[in-house]
Amino acid sequence: MTRGDRPSGEARPGKLRVGVIFGGRSGEHEVSLASAASVLAAIDPERYEVVPMGIARDGQWVVGGDPLRALADAAGVALALPAPAADRGGRGALARLTTSGGLPAQVAARLDVIFPVLHGPYGEDGTLQGLLELADIPYVGAGVLASAVGMDKATMKAVFRAHGLPVVPHLVVREHEWAEEREAVSGRVARELGYPCFVKPSNLGSSVGISKVREPGALAEAVAAALRHDRKVVIERGIAAREIEVSVLGNDHPEASVPGEILPGREWYDYTAKYTDGIATVVIPAPLPERVTREFQRLAVAAFRAVDAAGLARVDFFLEGEARIWVNEINTIPGFTRFSAYPRLWEASGVPYPKLIDRLIELALERHVQKRRP
Repeated sequence: MTRGDRPSGEARPGKLRVGVIFGGRSGEHEVSLASAASVLAAIDPERYEVVPMGIARDGQWVVGGDPLRALADAAGVALALPAPAADRGGRGALARLTTSGGLPAQVAARLDVIFPVLHGPYGEDGTLQGLLELADIPYVGAGVLASAVGMDKATMKAVFRAHGLPVVPHLVVREHEWAEEREAVSGRVARELGYPCFVKPSNLGSSVGISKVREPGALAEAVAAALRHDRKVVIERGIAAREIEVSVLGNDHPEASVPGEILPGREWYDYTAKYTDGIATVVIPAPLPERVTREFQRLAVAAFRAVDAAGLARVDFFLEGEARIWVNEINTIPGFTRFSAYPRLWEASGVPYPKLIDRLIELALERHVQKRRP
Protein backbone atom coordinates (compact mmCIF):
# COMPACT_ATOMS: atom_id res chain seq x y z
CA MET A 1 0.00 0.00 0.00
CA THR A 2 1.43 3.41 -0.93
CA ARG A 3 1.04 6.55 1.16
CA GLY A 4 -1.56 7.78 -1.31
CA ASP A 5 -3.59 4.55 -0.90
CA ARG A 6 -4.11 4.80 2.85
CA PRO A 7 -5.62 7.49 5.09
CA SER A 8 -3.02 10.25 5.44
CA GLY A 9 -1.42 10.22 8.86
CA GLU A 10 -1.97 6.47 9.28
CA ALA A 11 1.35 4.80 10.03
CA ARG A 12 2.49 1.97 7.76
CA PRO A 13 3.22 -1.27 9.64
CA GLY A 14 6.57 -1.17 11.40
CA LYS A 15 8.66 1.97 11.42
CA LEU A 16 7.40 5.40 10.54
CA ARG A 17 9.33 6.94 7.66
CA VAL A 18 10.36 10.44 8.77
CA GLY A 19 11.78 13.05 6.43
CA VAL A 20 14.06 15.54 8.21
CA ILE A 21 14.44 18.72 6.13
CA PHE A 22 17.31 21.12 6.87
CA GLY A 23 19.59 23.76 5.39
CA GLY A 24 17.66 26.26 3.31
CA ARG A 25 18.22 29.61 1.66
CA SER A 26 18.07 31.84 4.74
CA GLY A 27 20.88 33.40 6.73
CA GLU A 28 20.25 30.74 9.39
CA HIS A 29 21.46 27.90 7.16
CA GLU A 30 24.27 26.83 9.51
CA VAL A 31 22.00 26.93 12.56
CA SER A 32 19.61 24.61 10.75
CA LEU A 33 22.39 22.12 10.02
CA ALA A 34 23.32 22.02 13.71
CA SER A 35 19.68 21.43 14.69
CA ALA A 36 19.36 18.63 12.14
CA ALA A 37 22.54 16.93 13.35
CA SER A 38 21.07 16.74 16.86
CA VAL A 39 17.71 15.40 15.65
CA LEU A 40 19.33 12.75 13.45
CA ALA A 41 21.61 11.65 16.30
CA ALA A 42 18.76 11.37 18.83
CA ILE A 43 15.82 10.00 16.85
CA ASP A 44 15.03 6.39 17.76
CA PRO A 45 16.13 4.04 14.92
CA GLU A 46 13.90 1.29 16.34
CA ARG A 47 10.81 3.42 15.77
CA TYR A 48 11.70 5.51 12.73
CA GLU A 49 13.31 5.16 9.34
CA VAL A 50 14.88 8.55 8.70
CA VAL A 51 15.20 10.21 5.30
CA PRO A 52 17.56 13.22 5.52
CA MET A 53 16.59 15.94 3.02
CA GLY A 54 18.85 18.95 2.57
CA ILE A 55 18.15 22.24 0.83
CA ALA A 56 21.29 23.98 -0.41
CA ARG A 57 21.77 27.75 -0.28
CA ASP A 58 20.77 27.98 -3.96
CA GLY A 59 17.47 26.19 -3.27
CA GLN A 60 18.43 22.83 -4.77
CA TRP A 61 17.25 19.75 -2.89
CA VAL A 62 20.06 17.43 -1.78
CA VAL A 63 18.76 13.89 -1.25
CA GLY A 64 20.10 10.35 -1.08
CA GLY A 65 23.44 9.42 0.48
CA ASP A 66 24.40 11.86 3.25
CA PRO A 67 23.01 15.35 2.50
CA LEU A 68 23.77 16.72 5.96
CA ARG A 69 27.46 15.99 5.59
CA ALA A 70 27.45 17.47 2.08
CA LEU A 71 25.83 20.73 3.19
CA ALA A 72 28.02 20.99 6.30
CA ASP A 73 31.13 20.57 4.15
CA ALA A 74 29.86 23.18 1.67
CA ALA A 75 29.17 25.63 4.50
CA GLY A 76 32.47 24.95 6.25
CA VAL A 77 30.63 23.95 9.40
CA ALA A 78 32.18 21.43 11.79
CA LEU A 79 29.41 19.26 13.24
CA ALA A 80 29.29 16.09 15.29
CA LEU A 81 27.55 14.20 12.49
CA PRO A 82 25.70 10.90 12.81
CA ALA A 83 26.72 7.92 10.70
CA PRO A 84 26.23 8.38 6.93
CA ALA A 85 22.70 7.67 5.74
CA ALA A 86 23.82 4.58 3.82
CA ASP A 87 24.98 3.01 7.07
CA ARG A 88 21.56 3.63 8.63
CA GLY A 89 19.55 2.03 5.86
CA GLY A 90 19.52 5.02 3.51
CA ARG A 91 19.24 4.41 -0.21
CA GLY A 92 20.90 5.90 -3.25
CA ALA A 93 23.79 8.17 -4.01
CA LEU A 94 23.79 11.85 -3.20
CA ALA A 95 21.82 13.84 -5.76
CA ARG A 96 21.08 17.51 -6.28
CA LEU A 97 17.60 18.06 -7.67
CA THR A 98 16.30 21.31 -9.10
CA THR A 99 12.56 21.21 -8.49
CA SER A 100 9.87 23.66 -9.53
CA GLY A 101 9.13 24.63 -5.95
CA GLY A 102 7.97 21.13 -5.06
CA LEU A 103 9.15 18.21 -3.00
CA PRO A 104 11.26 15.69 -4.94
CA ALA A 105 8.55 13.33 -6.16
CA GLN A 106 10.49 10.13 -5.59
CA VAL A 107 10.95 11.09 -1.93
CA ALA A 108 7.60 12.65 -1.04
CA ALA A 109 5.53 9.60 -1.95
CA ARG A 110 7.39 7.43 0.55
CA LEU A 111 7.17 9.61 3.66
CA ASP A 112 4.79 9.30 6.62
CA VAL A 113 5.70 12.60 8.27
CA ILE A 114 8.20 15.43 7.84
CA PHE A 115 10.23 17.08 10.60
CA PRO A 116 11.34 20.51 9.31
CA VAL A 117 14.32 22.10 11.03
CA LEU A 118 14.71 25.06 8.68
CA HIS A 119 15.00 28.33 10.55
CA GLY A 120 14.16 31.71 9.07
CA PRO A 121 12.71 32.62 5.65
CA TYR A 122 11.81 29.80 3.23
CA GLY A 123 11.48 27.36 6.11
CA GLU A 124 9.84 28.96 9.12
CA ASP A 125 7.66 31.52 7.33
CA GLY A 126 4.88 29.36 5.91
CA THR A 127 6.40 28.76 2.47
CA LEU A 128 7.60 25.23 3.23
CA GLN A 129 4.45 24.55 5.23
CA GLY A 130 2.32 25.48 2.21
CA LEU A 131 4.32 23.09 0.08
CA LEU A 132 3.75 20.27 2.58
CA GLU A 133 0.03 21.07 2.71
CA LEU A 134 -0.16 20.76 -1.07
CA ALA A 135 1.69 17.45 -0.87
CA ASP A 136 -0.74 16.31 1.88
CA ILE A 137 2.08 15.13 4.13
CA PRO A 138 1.90 15.47 7.93
CA TYR A 139 4.61 17.75 9.31
CA VAL A 140 5.91 18.87 12.67
CA GLY A 141 5.10 22.36 13.82
CA ALA A 142 2.90 25.31 12.98
CA GLY A 143 0.81 25.59 9.83
CA VAL A 144 0.96 28.20 7.09
CA LEU A 145 -0.83 31.00 8.91
CA ALA A 146 0.93 30.68 12.27
CA SER A 147 4.32 30.27 10.59
CA ALA A 148 3.86 33.39 8.47
CA VAL A 149 2.56 35.48 11.37
CA GLY A 150 5.30 34.25 13.69
CA MET A 151 8.00 35.11 11.16
CA ASP A 152 6.79 38.64 10.46
CA LYS A 153 7.53 40.64 13.61
CA ALA A 154 5.26 43.51 12.59
CA THR A 155 2.22 41.30 11.99
CA MET A 156 3.02 39.14 15.00
CA LYS A 157 3.05 42.15 17.32
CA ALA A 158 -0.24 43.39 15.84
CA VAL A 159 -1.85 40.00 16.49
CA PHE A 160 -0.46 39.87 20.02
CA ARG A 161 -1.78 43.34 20.74
CA ALA A 162 -5.21 42.41 19.33
CA HIS A 163 -5.27 39.51 21.81
CA GLY A 164 -4.45 41.80 24.73
CA LEU A 165 -0.84 40.68 25.12
CA PRO A 166 1.70 43.27 26.28
CA VAL A 167 4.15 44.25 23.52
CA VAL A 168 6.96 46.81 23.66
CA PRO A 169 6.08 50.14 21.98
CA HIS A 170 7.33 50.12 18.40
CA LEU A 171 6.95 51.51 14.90
CA VAL A 172 6.79 49.64 11.59
CA VAL A 173 8.58 51.35 8.73
CA ARG A 174 8.53 50.22 5.10
CA GLU A 175 11.35 50.87 2.69
CA HIS A 176 9.43 53.40 0.62
CA GLU A 177 8.37 55.30 3.76
CA TRP A 178 11.97 55.60 4.86
CA ALA A 179 13.02 56.77 1.40
CA GLU A 180 10.20 59.32 1.05
CA GLU A 181 9.61 60.49 4.64
CA ARG A 182 12.90 59.98 6.47
CA GLU A 183 12.68 63.12 8.58
CA ALA A 184 9.09 62.43 9.61
CA VAL A 185 9.94 58.86 10.57
CA SER A 186 12.99 60.01 12.53
CA GLY A 187 10.83 62.53 14.37
CA ARG A 188 8.32 59.83 15.32
CA VAL A 189 11.11 57.61 16.64
CA ALA A 190 12.38 60.45 18.84
CA ARG A 191 8.93 61.40 20.12
CA GLU A 192 7.25 58.02 20.52
CA LEU A 193 10.12 55.67 21.33
CA GLY A 194 13.18 57.63 22.32
CA TYR A 195 16.75 56.37 22.55
CA PRO A 196 18.16 53.82 22.86
CA CYS A 197 15.99 51.83 20.46
CA PHE A 198 16.39 48.65 18.46
CA VAL A 199 16.01 48.39 14.69
CA LYS A 200 15.11 44.95 13.31
CA PRO A 201 14.23 43.42 9.94
CA SER A 202 10.61 42.33 10.22
CA ASN A 203 11.19 38.89 8.65
CA LEU A 204 14.36 37.34 9.99
CA GLY A 205 15.64 35.51 13.05
CA SER A 206 18.77 34.85 15.10
CA SER A 207 19.29 38.60 15.63
CA VAL A 208 20.54 38.96 12.04
CA GLY A 209 20.38 42.58 10.87
CA ILE A 210 19.43 43.96 14.30
CA SER A 211 21.11 47.08 15.65
CA LYS A 212 20.96 48.92 18.96
CA VAL A 213 20.72 52.65 18.26
CA ARG A 214 21.88 54.93 21.07
CA GLU A 215 21.44 58.36 19.46
CA PRO A 216 19.61 59.91 16.49
CA GLY A 217 22.70 60.16 14.30
CA ALA A 218 23.01 56.37 14.15
CA LEU A 219 19.42 55.66 13.11
CA ALA A 220 19.93 55.89 9.34
CA GLU A 221 22.78 53.37 9.34
CA ALA A 222 20.75 50.92 11.44
CA VAL A 223 17.69 51.20 9.19
CA ALA A 224 19.87 50.68 6.10
CA ALA A 225 21.34 47.53 7.69
CA ALA A 226 17.87 46.14 8.43
CA LEU A 227 16.57 47.01 4.94
CA ARG A 228 19.32 44.89 3.41
CA HIS A 229 17.38 41.90 4.77
CA ASP A 230 13.75 42.98 4.39
CA ARG A 231 11.57 45.70 2.89
CA LYS A 232 9.96 46.28 6.28
CA VAL A 233 11.64 47.08 9.61
CA VAL A 234 10.47 47.26 13.20
CA ILE A 235 11.87 50.03 15.41
CA GLU A 236 11.33 49.21 19.05
CA ARG A 237 11.80 51.10 22.30
CA GLY A 238 14.91 49.97 24.16
CA ILE A 239 14.17 48.82 27.68
CA ALA A 240 16.41 47.63 30.50
CA ALA A 241 15.07 44.14 31.14
CA ARG A 242 15.87 40.51 31.79
CA GLU A 243 15.35 38.10 28.88
CA ILE A 244 13.13 35.11 29.65
CA GLU A 245 12.19 32.22 27.35
CA VAL A 246 9.44 29.61 27.65
CA SER A 247 8.94 26.53 25.47
CA VAL A 248 5.43 25.48 24.42
CA LEU A 249 4.40 21.97 23.32
CA GLY A 250 1.04 20.74 22.08
CA ASN A 251 -1.82 21.32 19.66
CA ASP A 252 -5.26 22.12 21.05
CA HIS A 253 -4.08 21.84 24.65
CA PRO A 254 -0.59 23.36 24.68
CA GLU A 255 1.60 23.24 27.76
CA ALA A 256 4.38 25.55 28.85
CA SER A 257 7.79 24.54 30.18
CA VAL A 258 9.58 26.09 33.10
CA PRO A 259 11.00 29.50 32.13
CA GLY A 260 14.68 30.00 31.45
CA GLU A 261 16.69 33.23 31.69
CA ILE A 262 19.19 34.29 29.02
CA LEU A 263 22.38 35.85 30.34
CA PRO A 264 23.82 37.20 27.08
CA GLY A 265 27.38 37.86 28.27
CA ARG A 266 27.33 41.00 26.09
CA GLU A 267 25.39 44.26 26.11
CA TRP A 268 22.46 42.51 24.41
CA TYR A 269 21.60 39.10 22.96
CA ASP A 270 23.00 39.56 19.45
CA TYR A 271 24.06 36.93 16.87
CA THR A 272 27.55 36.62 18.34
CA ALA A 273 26.17 36.02 21.83
CA LYS A 274 23.72 33.41 20.53
CA TYR A 275 26.13 31.34 18.48
CA THR A 276 29.59 31.73 20.02
CA ASP A 277 30.31 29.11 22.64
CA GLY A 278 31.02 30.43 26.09
CA ILE A 279 29.39 33.86 25.75
CA ALA A 280 25.71 33.47 26.57
CA THR A 281 24.33 31.15 29.22
CA VAL A 282 20.80 29.99 29.98
CA VAL A 283 19.73 29.66 33.61
CA ILE A 284 17.10 26.91 33.91
CA PRO A 285 14.79 27.32 35.69
CA ALA A 286 14.89 31.11 35.77
CA PRO A 287 15.14 32.49 39.31
CA LEU A 288 11.65 33.96 39.55
CA PRO A 289 8.89 34.11 42.16
CA GLU A 290 6.30 31.39 41.64
CA ARG A 291 3.56 33.83 40.69
CA VAL A 292 5.79 35.43 38.02
CA THR A 293 6.72 31.98 36.68
CA ARG A 294 3.04 31.12 36.34
CA GLU A 295 2.36 34.38 34.53
CA PHE A 296 5.15 33.70 32.02
CA GLN A 297 3.69 30.26 31.36
CA ARG A 298 0.18 31.68 30.96
CA LEU A 299 1.37 34.32 28.51
CA ALA A 300 3.44 31.80 26.56
CA VAL A 301 0.38 29.62 25.97
CA ALA A 302 -1.69 32.73 25.15
CA ALA A 303 0.89 33.82 22.54
CA PHE A 304 0.92 30.30 21.07
CA ARG A 305 -2.86 30.34 20.75
CA ALA A 306 -2.96 33.92 19.46
CA VAL A 307 -1.13 32.96 16.26
CA ASP A 308 -2.84 29.52 16.12
CA ALA A 309 0.47 27.67 16.46
CA ALA A 310 0.81 23.89 16.67
CA GLY A 311 3.38 21.38 17.80
CA LEU A 312 6.12 23.55 19.19
CA ALA A 313 7.17 27.13 19.71
CA ARG A 314 9.46 29.15 21.94
CA VAL A 315 8.10 32.40 23.29
CA ASP A 316 10.59 35.12 24.25
CA PHE A 317 9.88 37.78 26.86
CA PHE A 318 11.34 40.81 28.57
CA LEU A 319 10.96 41.24 32.33
CA GLU A 320 11.22 44.89 33.25
CA GLY A 321 11.64 45.53 36.96
CA GLU A 322 10.14 42.97 39.30
CA ALA A 323 6.99 41.98 37.46
CA ARG A 324 6.36 43.95 34.24
CA ILE A 325 6.33 41.38 31.43
CA TRP A 326 6.54 42.18 27.72
CA VAL A 327 5.97 39.53 25.05
CA ASN A 328 8.84 39.93 22.58
CA GLU A 329 8.26 37.26 19.93
CA ILE A 330 7.31 33.68 19.12
CA ASN A 331 9.59 31.29 17.24
CA THR A 332 7.69 28.49 15.53
CA ILE A 333 10.83 26.51 14.59
CA PRO A 334 13.22 27.34 17.43
CA GLY A 335 16.80 26.14 17.56
CA PHE A 336 16.73 22.41 18.17
CA THR A 337 20.26 21.32 19.04
CA ARG A 338 20.71 19.50 22.34
CA PHE A 339 22.10 22.75 23.73
CA SER A 340 19.30 25.00 22.42
CA ALA A 341 16.91 26.59 24.86
CA TYR A 342 13.78 24.87 23.54
CA PRO A 343 14.77 21.25 24.28
CA ARG A 344 16.72 22.21 27.40
CA LEU A 345 13.64 23.86 28.89
CA TRP A 346 11.62 20.71 28.25
CA GLU A 347 14.39 18.53 29.65
CA ALA A 348 14.13 20.56 32.86
CA SER A 349 10.35 20.10 32.72
CA GLY A 350 10.59 16.32 32.53
CA VAL A 351 10.63 15.64 28.78
CA PRO A 352 14.05 14.41 27.59
CA TYR A 353 15.26 15.19 24.06
CA PRO A 354 14.43 11.81 22.38
CA LYS A 355 10.95 11.78 23.95
CA LEU A 356 10.44 15.34 22.78
CA ILE A 357 11.08 14.22 19.20
CA ASP A 358 8.58 11.36 19.66
CA ARG A 359 5.94 13.72 21.02
CA LEU A 360 6.38 16.23 18.18
CA ILE A 361 5.92 13.49 15.59
CA GLU A 362 2.80 12.29 17.41
CA LEU A 363 1.42 15.84 17.43
CA ALA A 364 2.11 16.23 13.70
CA LEU A 365 0.17 13.05 12.87
CA GLU A 366 -2.65 14.01 15.24
CA ARG A 367 -3.03 17.46 13.73
CA HIS A 368 -2.99 16.16 10.17
CA VAL A 369 -5.89 13.81 10.93
CA GLN A 370 -7.81 16.64 12.63
CA LYS A 371 -7.41 18.92 9.60
CA ARG A 372 -8.76 16.42 7.10
CA ARG A 373 -12.37 16.93 6.02
CA PRO A 374 -14.61 14.76 3.82
